[in-house]
Amino acid sequence: MIDNSKGGARMHCQTATVKDTEQLGFQLGSFLRHFAKPLCVALVGDLGTGKTHFSQGVARGFGVTDEVTSPTFALMNTYETVAGTLYHFDVYRLEDEYELENIGFSEFTEDTLSLVEWADKFPEALPLEVLWITLTAEANGSRHSVWQTAELTEEELLAIGGQYVFRD
Repeated sequence: MIDNSKGGARMHCQTATVKDTEQLGFQLGSFLRHFAKPLCVALVGDLGTGKTHFSQGVARGFGVTDEVTSPTFALMNTYETVAGTLYHFDVYRLEDEYELENIGFSEFTEDTLSLVEWADKFPEALPLEVLWITLTAEANGSRHSVWQTAELTEEELLAIGGQYVFRD
């Protein structure tokens, strides 16, 4: 759901392996540990593009020590850490925005830190503070991600992306 008309900071990253994708997520999670504002990390991508591996990295970087799994059937996992609470959603199985109301989606994404896999299914239900990350699988097995947000500066994004920042 990258919308070029809204402006904001934008970054491209490239990861060669699953471990790299998890590490890039870890770098974001480490940053979010000290980020004192609400943010919804909205993950977009087809099956197999690395959304769950990326989410696992974010959770680890944020300080989650429990097992991190995609909440495909549970819809939401909650992780408590020293840094705060992380809400992790997977809305793949939902068909209607009304179903989000039934699970209190807005209560867990407004003014909090949340990860939402398949976020493009219900973009209007997301809070205003969003970091969109679109993941694409490349033919060689690598993953390309495009990050866009009005909540972070380009400098902050580049610091998070580190060695994975892709420059043309």
